[in-house]
Amino acid sequence: MKQALLVICCLVLLSCNYFEKKKVYTKDILEEELQTFNWNEVDEYPTFASCDSVMSKNHKRQCFEQTLLQILNNNLAQQNIVVTEDVLDTIDLKITISKDGQFNIDSIASSAEIKRQIPRIDSLLIRCLDSLPKIYPAIKRSQQVTTQFTLPVVVKIN
Repeated sequence: MKQALLVICCLVLLSCNYFEKKKVYTKDILEEELQTFNWNEVDEYPTFASCDSVMSKNHKRQCFEQTLLQILNNNLAQQNIVVTEDVLDTIDLKITISKDGQFNIDSIASSAEIKRQIPRIDSLLIRCLDSLPKIYPAIKRSQQVTTQFTLPVVVKIN
């Protein structure tokens, strides 16, 4: 009986550390959370109202990019672009969609050949994308965020 009482007393004395609470700092929790984020991915890509019916994340991105390209192609088709040789090249548009849904072209990267054949291509691209429908910004952890991406535009003129 004395041994059982001694064992119980030892267990009680040794288990006090079990009930000891550690102090948790909010700064530490925030740091840990920030480490788990993938800052290069969003939960939802920017979108147009016409893409709302699309459910998957990748399909929404494709819908957004295809809508942008369709608007660009329709507007460029209305322009009178004259070239001396056939053109088949790609222009990279670096685009930013702000957390407020504002569209901005940050840079236009095109080859020297395109610039020689179509010197005003930069201003044409900017003007063609001036009147876009309402853009809904990207979402990350239930917050609207600014996103930046590159949109490749294939230029084919015969």
